[in-house]
Amino acid sequence: MQVLNSRKLESLLRDWRTAAPAYSALADRIRLLILDGRVPIGTRLPAERELAHQLGVSRTTVSATFARLRDSGYLSSVRGSGSVAQLPSRDAEASDSMSADLLDFGKAAMPAAPELADAALRAAQDLPAYLGGPGYDPVGLPQLRQAIAERYNARGLPTSPGEVMVTVGAQHAIALVARVVMDRSDSALVESPSYPHAYEAIRAAGRRLVPVSVTTGDGWDDDAIQQAFARTNPALAYVMPDFQNPTGQVMATDQRRRVLAAAARHGTVVVADETMAELAIDQVDQPLPLAAYGDAVLIGSLGKTVWGGLRIGWIRAEPTLIHRLVRARFAGDLGTPILEQLIAVDLLGQYPAILARRSAQLSHGRQHLEGLLSHTFPDWDVPRVGGGLALWVGLGRPVSSQLTLAARSEGLLLAAGPQFGLDGAFERFLRLPFSYADEQTERAVRILHRAWGALSQAPAPELGYLAEVV
Repeated sequence: MQVLNSRKLESLLRDWRTAAPAYSALADRIRLLILDGRVPIGTRLPAERELAHQLGVSRTTVSATFARLRDSGYLSSVRGSGSVAQLPSRDAEASDSMSADLLDFGKAAMPAAPELADAALRAAQDLPAYLGGPGYDPVGLPQLRQAIAERYNARGLPTSPGEVMVTVGAQHAIALVARVVMDRSDSALVESPSYPHAYEAIRAAGRRLVPVSVTTGDGWDDDAIQQAFARTNPALAYVMPDFQNPTGQVMATDQRRRVLAAAARHGTVVVADETMAELAIDQVDQPLPLAAYGDAVLIGSLGKTVWGGLRIGWIRAEPTLIHRLVRARFAGDLGTPILEQLIAVDLLGQYPAILARRSAQLSHGRQHLEGLLSHTFPDWDVPRVGGGLALWVGLGRPVSSQLTLAARSEGLLLAAGPQFGLDGAFERFLRLPFSYADEQTERAVRILHRAWGALSQAPAPELGYLAEVV
């Protein structure tokens, strides 16, 4: 069981104090940490006395906090074993002021591409040819690896099927590469902010994460990257160079070369997450895939471009690493489902048309959300992005978690800014996807407007140094 000490929990809580009673504000913030995964399910929280001392509050306040969380189903407590984070049952969640029709804007995703259903029918017709075999396929069907290699060739990166391994989505690929490349004594260079589930996968494989800054204005902090390589000699560097999640930034060609050169000097394996790479909106000259400029492992998937429910991802790497990954895979799973691979082969044959339609959808969604935010929140900093699925919006105040809680009580689920950082950073930011239907986006902005108004009536204290950091 994972144990969360009081110092770590305090760093995650940050600005938990509001105008509400202390026990209520603290319970709300811990509830949010559990809901968005910053406190994983099954984690044991600090003892009441220890947490009270760390936060500078009475033990009565912490006891009332834990009691409130137990009553709403977010903690289970057993005498002698402490309090453990959990999610409430459906009945408890319904009574916890949760609407039955929650609008989930915590996911940057799109509904399924129209081509998917017909592709699934055609794949089902092809499936009987494979039913005589065992059905275990750890590396991927030859025709799917060929189709993925051809897609890289079309993007300007010569690739053979032997450099491709098919996985159960991109998250599986990230975790598998991290497990093979790292050991428990290793460090990993990561972007900050970045994809939170990548943090989880890499942290599970290594010793610590070394963050380097990415901003909507300046992109990657080049000096920080070079210093991080020299100072920590990381075993792995995880980057998202194309339409970075959540900032939407694209790494320039010269910087790609510098990152790979530094990695080569220190023996670091660079892993480039390309799940957003082909979601371009504006017609601009995009750099080639990162591996075109040096040694890099590429990870892709159909989850963002086609549908999140189609669990097809892949790894592009040198054949020797592919062989190591295949051997290591059996500890976690035995292969990617055949039927989904057949669907993916069909869809990759239609990929240019699918991407063109997605680009048009996202262009409209981006323009619609930008217009709504400009009218409703003129003081917010809304960056312009050339692709991807979301905006990394600057709120001007360190209230992202509070705003997320207020919106949730109104029926809107959001991913608070700190979910994309380490140790509670990015309270001044909120990720807002523009991949939803117009009526859903309009409803979300209306709820945000009400929630923001409620916060304005009870402003949160400034955090001083945090404002400078982020």
